[in-house]
Amino acid sequence: MDLAKTRGRVVTLITAFIVLTFLAEKSRQIVGEERSSQSGKFSWMDCFDLGSGTLACSIKEGVKLYTYNIRSGIVEKSRHKAYEIALEDALHEGLSIQEASRAAAVAGKKAAKISSRKARRITGPVIAAAWDFFEAIYYGGGPIEATMRGAGTMCGAWMGGIEGERKLGRIGYLIGSHLGNWIGGRVGLMLYDIGNAAWFLKEQATAMLGGGITVEEESAVEVEL
Repeated sequence: MDLAKTRGRVVTLITAFIVLTFLAEKSRQIVGEERSSQSGKFSWMDCFDLGSGTLACSIKEGVKLYTYNIRSGIVEKSRHKAYEIALEDALHEGLSIQEASRAAAVAGKKAAKISSRKARRITGPVIAAAWDFFEAIYYGGGPIEATMRGAGTMCGAWMGGIEGERKLGRIGYLIGSHLGNWIGGRVGLMLYDIGNAAWFLKEQATAMLGGGITVEEESAVEVEL
């Protein structure tokens, strides 16, 4: 029964992804290359162009460092809190200082391990989303495109990581988060293109009904001038 449900979910997700891909492609054709999403494949060599690529990489590494500092702070706080609670409980049970300290150290280490696992689920998607956000900006995308791609990446990496960890543990987390990262970013861009095309068609319809010129006609006039 569970296998049948899993297969059904997989088929549904694949079908939805294919439909979104088709709609996004048609949407890009409607609005044209210049008005569609501009994000492309980002190479590590772009980090050394001494321009916006270098800036994007610097910001990405800064975000990475900041999130890892947050992670280490959360882990250390959990370790310290668990140590104090375990030490107090051990002393109340009548253990010696040395025995209570050893028991508290074990409890603190265990709490730090659990907290580190939870923090990883947060920092990974945040870093991935920040990287895709600035990659979209680097390739000429607007703030809305960058935000939607980053949001898609974050949701995909988070959901994929949790699902993968539930199925295959740590390896599943790595596979799921990376796969979800890629799929989520693409879904964000496809939704942006579909929404962009819908807004474009709305403007065209409004201009035609209002007796004005369409966006394409306006662009043609500007070229002639």
